[in-house]
Amino acid sequence: MKGDLTAAVTVDQFVAAPPATVWRALTDPEQIGRWWASGDVKAEVGHEFTLAMPGFGDVSCVVTEVVSQERFVYTFNGDWTLAPEGRGTRLILEHSGFDLDDTRGRGAFDRMGPGWRDEVLPRLAALAEEMDRGDGTVTPWT
Repeated sequence: MKGDLTAAVTVDQFVAAPPATVWRALTDPEQIGRWWASGDVKAEVGHEFTLAMPGFGDVSCVVTEVVSQERFVYTFNGDWTLAPEGRGTRLILEHSGFDLDDTRGRGAFDRMGPGWRDEVLPRLAALAEEMDRGDGTVTPWT
């Protein structure tokens, strides 16, 4: 049963690539699989897809909001916001819905901030920057 105390992890990452490139890294099935999890993601409200989460399993998702190159939201509790910043993009993720009254929920919350900030978003940034340069220097994450 879901408790009364829920929380969100909010992290941001500067990406030295334009919003169009970062958008593609977030919404293109081939690209999202290179930096995070494979899945048939599509930037279309109502689109249902599954993310194959490494070490966790399959997670069903539904796209709930799309503003091209600005905002992408789906029911895995992922709200992605993109904003032009200088010569790149500020990418903000809010991963919400952690039930802090539940031991598993609390543990997931404690791990997610560092995981997103220190591992996953830097991989996304490196991929988008490589895509923008077109030099093929990023190794897929497995």
